[in-house]
Amino acid sequence: MTSDHWRTIKALPQVSLNQLFEEDADRLKYLGLEQSGIYFDLSKTHLNRQAIQAFQELAGDVGLSGKMNALLSGEPVNISEGRAAEHCAERGTGDSASVDNARALHRRMKSLIEIIDSGALGEFTQIIHLGIGGSALGPKMLHQALKLGDEKYELAVVSNIDGTALEPVLERFTAEKTLLVIASKTFTTAETLLNAQSVLDWMREQGVVDPLGQVVALTADPEQAVQWGVDETRILPFSETVGGRYSLWSSIGFSVALALGHDVFADLLAGAAAMDEHFQAAGWDQNIPVLAAFADQYYAQVRGCETRAVFAYDERLGLLADYLQQLEMESNGKSVTIDGEPLSLNSSPIVWGGVGTDAQHAVFQLLHQGSHLVPVEFLAVIEPGDSLNPAHHNGLLLNCFAQGAALMAGKKSDDSHRNYQGDRPSVTILLEELEARSLGALLAFYEHRTFVNAVLLNINPFDQFGVELGKQMANKLAAEDGNRLDASTEELKRRAFGA
Repeated sequence: MTSDHWRTIKALPQVSLNQLFEEDADRLKYLGLEQSGIYFDLSKTHLNRQAIQAFQELAGDVGLSGKMNALLSGEPVNISEGRAAEHCAERGTGDSASVDNARALHRRMKSLIEIIDSGALGEFTQIIHLGIGGSALGPKMLHQALKLGDEKYELAVVSNIDGTALEPVLERFTAEKTLLVIASKTFTTAETLLNAQSVLDWMREQGVVDPLGQVVALTADPEQAVQWGVDETRILPFSETVGGRYSLWSSIGFSVALALGHDVFADLLAGAAAMDEHFQAAGWDQNIPVLAAFADQYYAQVRGCETRAVFAYDERLGLLADYLQQLEMESNGKSVTIDGEPLSLNSSPIVWGGVGTDAQHAVFQLLHQGSHLVPVEFLAVIEPGDSLNPAHHNGLLLNCFAQGAALMAGKKSDDSHRNYQGDRPSVTILLEELEARSLGALLAFYEHRTFVNAVLLNINPFDQFGVELGKQMANKLAAEDGNRLDASTEELKRRAFGA
């Protein structure tokens, strides 16, 4: 039956965006939606009432409602690993025991923040947060988006095993003033622990007598952290049912909560909870994550779009595209269904992007006149984040709005080099203000949108086995057991390390 719905969707009339606006004066009423201080304008997509109805029928056939309820109630939706995905419990939605546990762990985190703020553990003014993947991308993105510049602590988030990422931080930080935060779900992540050991060595070299006394661990395996040497009173656990790319709501958010204040973290959770409530309660034709996923699937399956571009017209959101790359591509970059059968549909688009207006002078040539059809997502903030001449922010917003209009309208010319085809889709997400509540709601929107896409594709968005293979091969290369890989890889190893 599902394939019948896809055939119906693929057979929908392909009407231009300009024509859709001409024929439907009410487009903004059902495709311009507001939630938690954010306006989501989906009117410049090719969705119309007919397409939305067709997708709703598909959603009913694949059991979207039941799967949404399963996610939000803490049922084991991560089929391949046999466990729940309980990031929503961190925000107050889910199994009551899991919600209570999350709240208890948040209180523990708040208590440790108060102790550190009091100076009881040392006069810290700097924080090095070590992690990788979701254990670093989320905190780094949040800090860049929400910092004001007058915080009590200077925070550096380091993820790369490349020493050129860590060394500059050590050169400008003071060892006895530095709190080391190690974020690893299993507390076995090789890159993170190597970086941590280098920081401890640096502390010793700088005269710190007890470096481990300046360490806080964020992990779902406290026993492993204790074995590594962290004092159990300075370990902040989180549930193993919280996946890495969904973990910023848990203890993984500790460094940001410490650097920016626990109230900021609490507001972030509240904003996400508001989006959770909307996702749970709104009908599909008014449900923002659901409608956005319908548009995603339209472009992936009907128009064959392989990528989606995200451009934040706000420097503070400069890491959002990076964050979404992991969220969406690690979640939905799959080639088999939940049942292990080959996926017959296109999986997650390749997410890429940048910051406006810089991107206008780089990649927008392809977006306007290239042969690829690329759905574009614009993000902008009404309230400026600076105190300069308003012309700066006004120009930023006008450029953002103009790009969406130009992609849709195009411009005909007898000179083929100056002809703009138009009919190129975009979504604009407009925040009233960039603060913790609105950012929390925005990130929860992206999480739920990713989940709906997975349900429509019949895949599991909560495992990431593809991440493991490269690590296994790296370990094999490092082993001195005579095992050899392909000739090309062995030659690269020989050139780098010698015979």
